[in-house]
Amino acid sequence: MDLVIRGAQVVDGTGRARYRADVGVDVGEDGGRIVGIVPEGGGPRPAGKRVLDADGLVLSPGFIDMHAHSDLALLRDPDHSAKAAQGVTLEVIGQDGLSYAPVDDRTLAQIRTAITGWNGDGSDIDFTWRTVGEFLDRLDHGFDGQGIAVNAAYLVPQGTVRMLAVGWADRDATPAELETMKRLVAEGLEQGAVGLSSGLTYTPGMYASDAELTELCRVVAAYDGYYCPHHRSYGAGALRAYEEMVTLTREAGCALHLAHATMNFGLNKGRAPELLALLDAALAEGADITLDTYPYLPGCTTLAAMLPSWAAEGGPEATLARLRDETTAERIRRVMEEEGADGCHGVPMEWDTIEISGVSTPALSGYVGKTVAASARERGEAPWVTARRLLLDDHLGSTILQHVGHEENVQAIMQHPVHTGGSDGILHGAKPHPRAYGTFPHYLGRYVRELGVLSLEECVAHLTARPAARLRLPDRGRIREGYRADLVLFDPDTVAAGSTFDSPRTLPTGIPHVLIDGRFVIEDGRRTDVLAGRAIRRA
Repeated sequence: MDLVIRGAQVVDGTGRARYRADVGVDVGEDGGRIVGIVPEGGGPRPAGKRVLDADGLVLSPGFIDMHAHSDLALLRDPDHSAKAAQGVTLEVIGQDGLSYAPVDDRTLAQIRTAITGWNGDGSDIDFTWRTVGEFLDRLDHGFDGQGIAVNAAYLVPQGTVRMLAVGWADRDATPAELETMKRLVAEGLEQGAVGLSSGLTYTPGMYASDAELTELCRVVAAYDGYYCPHHRSYGAGALRAYEEMVTLTREAGCALHLAHATMNFGLNKGRAPELLALLDAALAEGADITLDTYPYLPGCTTLAAMLPSWAAEGGPEATLARLRDETTAERIRRVMEEEGADGCHGVPMEWDTIEISGVSTPALSGYVGKTVAASARERGEAPWVTARRLLLDDHLGSTILQHVGHEENVQAIMQHPVHTGGSDGILHGAKPHPRAYGTFPHYLGRYVRELGVLSLEECVAHLTARPAARLRLPDRGRIREGYRADLVLFDPDTVAAGSTFDSPRTLPTGIPHVLIDGRFVIEDGRRTDVLAGRAIRRA
């Protein structure tokens, strides 16, 4: 064998109790695979060209980040330790209905502006692709043909598809436009995407009716993919929005994966059991549902996402024009502060919960790390005046942390049997959310070891086998002979997130080794130069 991992505590991803074993790996033409598992006392110990002493360490399958925003980071950063050092071996990108394929020249320019706050403006990226298949090929090629840091699967982004077929208009699609969208979704799935994502509080995806989404989900179902919506409200209409997604996917016969499923804002404090009851009822009736969450309280998005949807109709330049107009800007303020904009989930703005985490214009860096309310106090002006100036001066490129979560909701949802882990990690900006660098060790350190909310075996199952099953991956997510050697070795007594809200880019501790396809991408706690990641296409 090329490698024998000797004496590890094997937590195999199934949820079964850990056991001590030697695990052998071979790296062949088909990549690295697990070729032998010998439990302690189960026979002669295997020999290998290299033997790694794993005494005191847990060996688990590689972690799967079910909600990632590394769409451009994978192409600009061959190191990508933000994820590799956490033990993440696969990320699912193309999230929230907005990403970079399929596009044409017009929509590529628009999408680069629209999600500058997530990924930067892309000025350092050579956008050689236009289709989903070409983007996946670009990921495969990676850096000088060697690949990328971790594996990546892709969701066809419904908002981007609507840009191509309809534009930025707040109206129903015509029959011809709907057929165009269905064709684009089908082509993306045929080319290797694993499903469809939506951002139903982001324009232009939010302009789609339930009937339109149902028709797109019928296409996804035909390809055995799944629908991953950021649904229409996580605030005032949260339960209604969850029910809407369950209903339309059941009508379409499509699997459903609820993105960053949580119950936020003051009016949803303690209401996670209501959400779980809704899901349990649907599951009991045969619905195919999973969800992901991150183990933190604040959310993260762009400041522009807080605007009412009508203010964003027509695209970024139209949004900026409305913000420049005094009369229209006052109307936007009134909706946001007094009524509750749909961009803020129907909840009136609480500016002291909105912390600026990143700006695209360096001259505006003084806003970073402060709430909008605090910056307004420093300037002796109303918070809306500060927010409006920032939106205009940063060309809608500012990211925010939104401090609106509740610990009891987070813990209740993570214990559900269909739960998986997703970082929702935005890597761009001076002060990103620490979940980008810490989600998976934070689950293991805080919620397993410190709080005991999950057992170690159950938590690993949430982060490995369950997401692999949702992605229909036949040979990943478990430690089993014949499976891909995407593996993590960690110390259960010390594993912890290093990232904090003050130092969000600090790497975790207690994860000395990570392998992708049987090759070390983290060895003795340090990033190697191995680029073993590839695009993982729909089976």
